[in-house]
Amino acid sequence: MRVLVDTCGWIEWLTDGILADEFAPYLGDLYNLIIPTCIQYELHKWISRERDEVLAMEVIALTQQANVIPLTESLALRASELSQKYKLSFADSIIYATAQQEKVKLITADDHFENLPDVIYFAKKS
Repeated sequence: MRVLVDTCGWIEWLTDGILADEFAPYLGDLYNLIIPTCIQYELHKWISRERDEVLAMEVIALTQQANVIPLTESLALRASELSQKYKLSFADSIIYATAQQEKVKLITADDHFENLPDVIYFAKKS
């Protein structure tokens, strides 16, 4: 099953967070993984800030083995529509629009997506 794992899922997996086991099956199948370029941006930014540039580039190299989807004009316009409809931020709307365009489930623990169609949501454990 092709899927798109949100940035929070990658971070959970990379840091062995409390939801790492939930995201691991999806991230282990790069052939069926969709990666919007904005997730590459968010991962690079977070890992460079929290860890180091070398690890950030190693993770980006890993994402490049999946199906990277660039931001196009049509995707940007669809993201704008979804942002208005669901009150999503810029990055979240691009991520969600990419999942919709590619007709895949969005896998996330971000509560902004919790009740949206075609989302598999993992609630953060206390």
